[in-house]
Order: sequence, then structure tokens, then C-alpha cells
Amino acid sequence: MKYLLILLLISPFSQAADNTIKGFGNFYNVPQHAPINDSTVFKIAFDVADSAKKGEQNNSMNSLARFINMHVAHGVKPENIQLALVVHGSASVDVLANKEYKKRFNVDNKNQALIEQLLASNTVVYVCGQSATHYKVAPEQLIEGVKMSLSAMTAHAQLQQQGYTLNPF
Repeated sequence: MKYLLILLLISPFSQAADNTIKGFGNFYNVPQHAPINDSTVFKIAFDVADSAKKGEQNNSMNSLARFINMHVAHGVKPENIQLALVVHGSASVDVLANKEYKKRFNVDNKNQALIEQLLASNTVVYVCGQSATHYKVAPEQLIEGVKMSLSAMTAHAQLQQQGYTLNPF
């Protein structure tokens, strides 16, 4: 019985049916964590520059789903989680709509379902216009809801002015 209890305490919550972001964002239960105030509001920007291997999920983008799922599971109201994803560099192709991604790489974009759920969960997604131009990604080729910024630098500067902090990971 003791080992079963230990196993239950370290098993991922993400298997629960009430995850906000379905199929993404695995995390572990931490039963004795520092308390999170009920009124806490998170406004955090995540920066992703490296693309996933073609046809695979971008694990850096999955970090946003993990952040949302683990905090909602631990009592933070979903409306108090405001995330931004700033995509640049080679990751610019990871926000191509599946049709465009498949034309280019002959495989499905495993990031589209994740991006769509993030957008539906109070997350804004920007792609760097400089990187997108370099990687020949046009605005009309993006997953619906992804916004083209002049640059990643511009997006981060504007997000900071709106009170977003930068996730250091």
C-alpha cells in the first residue's frame, strides 16, 4: 500500500480528463509546494527559437500547455493565466498551418492542435516577421490566430509594456 501511495503521488496529473489543454502539457503533482495565492495573475511571455524535428511536436511550445495545465490543476483560475508565445528563428515554420507545413515537409504539423488550444486558452501567439520572411513564411500561411509581428524584439518589448514577464526557460 505504501508503494501505491508513492506511485500515485508522483504520477502525472496530465492523465486527468479535466486538463485545459488536451493531449499536451504533462506535469507532475507536487503535493507540498509553496502556496499560490488565489488572486495570482500570471502574465508571462515564452520565447521559442528552435524548430522541432520535422513532423514532431515542439517541446518548447508544449511548455505553455504544461504551465496552464499544472496551474489550473493546482487552483489557479484559467482566466488568471495570460500567456504569450513569441516564435522566431527556425521555429517560425512550426506555426505554419498544416496544409502549408505538409506541402513543405510532406508530414503533418504536430504543433497545430497545440497552438489552436493555446489560442483558445487566453494565449497570444506572435511570429517574428524577420524570421518568417527569412524562412519564407507568409502571414496567410500561418495557423489561424497566429499574428505576425515586425520582429520578435518588437513583440517582447510590447508585451513587457503590457506587464508580461519573460519566462527564463
